[in-house]
Amino acid sequence: MKICHIITRMIVGGAQENTLLTIADHVRKGHQVTLVTGFSPGREGKLLENVDFPEFEIVTIPSLIRELSPMQDLKAYRELVRFFRERQFDVVHTHSSKAGILGRIAARRAGVPVVVHTVHGQAFHPYEKFYRNAIYIASEWLAAKFCDRIYAVAQAMIDSSVAAHVAPREKYRVVYSGMDTRRFAAAQPSEELRASLGIPPDVPVVAALARLFPLKGYEFLIPAAADICKRFPKTRFLVIGDGPMRAELDEKIAQYGLTDHFVFAGLVPPEKVADYLALSDLLCHLSLREGLPRSAVQSLASGRPVVAFRLDGTPEVVRNDQTGFCVTPESVPEVVAAVCTLLEDEELRRRLGENGRKLVLEQFDWHKMGDILEQEYAGLLQSKRGKATPGN
Repeated sequence: MKICHIITRMIVGGAQENTLLTIADHVRKGHQVTLVTGFSPGREGKLLENVDFPEFEIVTIPSLIRELSPMQDLKAYRELVRFFRERQFDVVHTHSSKAGILGRIAARRAGVPVVVHTVHGQAFHPYEKFYRNAIYIASEWLAAKFCDRIYAVAQAMIDSSVAAHVAPREKYRVVYSGMDTRRFAAAQPSEELRASLGIPPDVPVVAALARLFPLKGYEFLIPAAADICKRFPKTRFLVIGDGPMRAELDEKIAQYGLTDHFVFAGLVPPEKVADYLALSDLLCHLSLREGLPRSAVQSLASGRPVVAFRLDGTPEVVRNDQTGFCVTPESVPEVVAAVCTLLEDEELRRRLGENGRKLVLEQFDWHKMGDILEQEYAGLLQSKRGKATPGN
């Protein structure tokens, strides 16, 4: 099949890793795959740098940007229509909100037989302004009419979309976001890495794996850390990620007197994340906006339990008292209680971590995701071609 994926940016992030792994799987199976993306500026990294994957075509459209810009958006749309008409793809698969809206409409306008989209995280959510949510829902409703199937990385994404009347339930399917779960399961703590980060031996380590970006939960982690350190004064908080909020977070951490307790690993290449999680005792993921958090899956694959907020797709993997603790969103006291419960009970951490590893190891394997999507594309394409055959 001739397949085209389109996404706004290829930064180091969950939606981008999902897209790259899908491409890698399908290229290895002999499909002709093209990636269309905009530029990827900023501190969040460039995922396509130094990747060890089979070669595939990458097309950059500068006007395809994340921010709302009517002039640039119209230019990107026209370029996409022209490109799709020239290339005659069998399948166009869009990712992220902006690329999903422009890409789906452009692909259908260009006559692409199969057009599909993946919801990695909702553009509309309870923490967004009302008028913005109304615009996002209307845009998704319109774009849904221009595609054949919508995939979601969690059942919760489907439920919220159907409740918002974006599209009927039968148009959706859950396809869990694939990753190299075996690498996380095999990773072992490295004393050399620990020492390079300045983390003393035999102190508790709570990991946080998320971009330094609004709604990623750091405004709750820092005050929670202050209370956790009162009970476990040697605790270190290992922050894996980078982003535009770094200076702001440094200042807030200093205000709480926690500078010596926070260790910033910076932007870690995806293939190295497992090594950093292996240093931790648990993951604390307090994002307010998620599809299904890859960091939680990766931590569980590593055998480390997770404390997270009970929202979106998170409870599908962070199962309360089974693989970790899902607590009330924005409740710092509940976060503190859950983390302290885990820190004081090594056997509980081991049991919940093992439960989590068993849950995610196969379900989130990237080859399984690739297989499902390949079968989906082929089935939809066969259906379209069948309808186009005279007499059918």
